Amino acid sequence: MLRTIYQYVLVAFGCLLISIAINGFLVPHHLLSAGISGIAIIFYYLFGWPIGLQIFVMNLPLIYAAYRILGTTYTIGTIYGATMMSFAVEATKFLVNYNLIDDPIISAIAGGIITGLGSGCIFRARGSAGGLDIMAAIIKKYYSFNLGIASFGINCVITLIGATMFGLKLAMITLIAMYVSATITDRVVEGFNRKKAIHIVSYNNDEIVQAILEEIGRGVTVLQATGAFTRKEKKVLFVVVRLTQVAKIKQIVQDVDPYAFMTIQDAAEVMGRGFTLPERKLN
Repeated sequence: MLRTIYQYVLVAFGCLLISIAINGFLVPHHLLSAGISGIAIIFYYLFGWPIGLQIFVMNLPLIYAAYRILGTTYTIGTIYGATMMSFAVEATKFLVNYNLIDDPIISAIAGGIITGLGSGCIFRARGSAGGLDIMAAIIKKYYSFNLGIASFGINCVITLIGATMFGLKLAMITLIAMYVSATITDRVVEGFNRKKAIHIVSYNNDEIVQAILEEIGRGVTVLQATGAFTRKEKKVLFVVVRLTQVAKIKQIVQDVDPYAFMTIQDAAEVMGRGFTLPERKLN
């Protein structure tokens, strides 16, 4: 029950952030947003129709499609998210009258950041605010397209319509907002506290392991492997460290075995001892 309440609160908070971005930073500069809200904003510019009400009405056929195709559980969460989004957009429409940032590019960046934070909150709660999320999920189910690619394609169409109706400059600034929003969304979903995952192939594994344990205090996992060219058995060292510890790892490997092979990759949302749990003493 507590987890469900937390998810619903997080979705509501995400909807509030997105609505603030729309009314406070995008609409005052005649910019567009991604998804159904972008379509609603176009009609708002043309006819003055309320954005929040439009979002709710446009979501109705999509919610029905979600019920028929994606199931009841997904639909219930989507109804809640779509309703909260519509309500939040209408509740914050007074922000349109406050020109918070004069420069349209800076406003687009700020709007993209806030939208990304809001979308990230919704996705981290495994929720949905309706709109093109439903269409992307349906497309993925039947055609196995990536959700991001499907959403990007639809948003490109919205941007082209905006460019035709309101000019290329505003469309390009809108793309900046969309790009920033997508980047921030990924960061929120994957986690800001990123680590580095390192694989080391060396013939001096014992010395490298001992140095890492003593000088850095990180655990090391030894993986069994076979060289494809030499057909010889060898060991691969795997260690996850903080960004500030990468240079020390590289120095250790260089000192012990200058000919060692090493790869360093990003690792998002590392969980376990030494990261999300207390470190275990090695002595």
